[in-house]
Amino acid sequence: MSASPATGADPDTLVVSGWSAASPYGLGAEAFTEGVRGDRPAVRAHDAASDLGPYERAGRIPDFDVRSVLGRKGTRSMDRATALAVATAGLLLEEAGPGLAQDHPEAVGMVLGTGHGSVQSIMDFTRDSLTGEKPFHVDPALFPNTVMNRAAGQSAIWHRLRGPNTTVAGGAVTGLLALSYAARLLRQRHCEAVLCGAVEEFSTERAWLEYRARTGGRQPAGPLGEGCALLLLEPLSRARAHGRTALAALAGTRFIAFSDPERAGEAVARAVTEALKEADIRPEEVGLLVPSDSGGPLGAREDAALAGIFGEHRPPRLRLRRLTGDCGAASASFQLAAALTAEADKPVLVTSVDLDGQTGAAVLRTGTR
Repeated sequence: MSASPATGADPDTLVVSGWSAASPYGLGAEAFTEGVRGDRPAVRAHDAASDLGPYERAGRIPDFDVRSVLGRKGTRSMDRATALAVATAGLLLEEAGPGLAQDHPEAVGMVLGTGHGSVQSIMDFTRDSLTGEKPFHVDPALFPNTVMNRAAGQSAIWHRLRGPNTTVAGGAVTGLLALSYAARLLRQRHCEAVLCGAVEEFSTERAWLEYRARTGGRQPAGPLGEGCALLLLEPLSRARAHGRTALAALAGTRFIAFSDPERAGEAVARAVTEALKEADIRPEEVGLLVPSDSGGPLGAREDAALAGIFGEHRPPRLRLRRLTGDCGAASASFQLAAALTAEADKPVLVTSVDLDGQTGAAVLRTGTR
């Protein structure tokens, strides 16, 4: 970004001072930025050796091999979701510069969102328990991969992060929930900086689960994606003290539940209205919308709610899912990362809605004000 969003801001303002991603465009923020700015689809057909389940295309990270990225030591039993999270955290810590975690590791926390953890690991372990030879049936070294907090815990161990470590799950809204949770940790002085985001792996098992869950027309069973996106959230004063630029300030978040999918649009409208009010930003001041782009009836209700709020003021919309596929729990974190690539000079609104009954909105101040 060409200018800090926090010029003259309160030093306690929470800002995003770094981010990285492992996405269908490749490893690192640069690959993701180039792909999004170039409006380049990363969903592609794969060779016959790749089992995509019921799908013909997928947004998979090209040529990702855990041993090539992280080395052989400690990775023998590491599942793909954990490997993606560990690798992305390493990229972000490297970008943040020396001293973020080494000097005061207890001051750096991690909030990582996930859908189910590693679906493939859960199914493989369950299958082995039914088909394996007695008396042991299963490989106990693989059991940690079946618990939801495996990726967050292993990332903290690998990179020696000794602050609060939290796993959250909330469907497509997960990335926004992780951001909000990280903000609460910082405001309550539980730590000084937080790596927050979400991870989702692609596997044949997840592909079939998603496909079966969406049969019946509730939502389109479009191509799936995978990846991990992490933001570094910290007070402005700490970012400045360590020479990091504030890329965006977190101005407001809001989450609203709904029990009837027909009422999803109302929930979106309320979440957006309350988030903008918290941020003290009028709709006409918003310069960019990054909706969940979920398609189907749910996406239509989200779009209608946004159209009702913004009226004739129609900020451009950055639609990410058509480029990367449905990245599940990592979707909203990728939306936040995409917002940071846009170089908007006005506030950005990120929205997400999940068919299971939750919607969320986050407002970021970017550029100067």
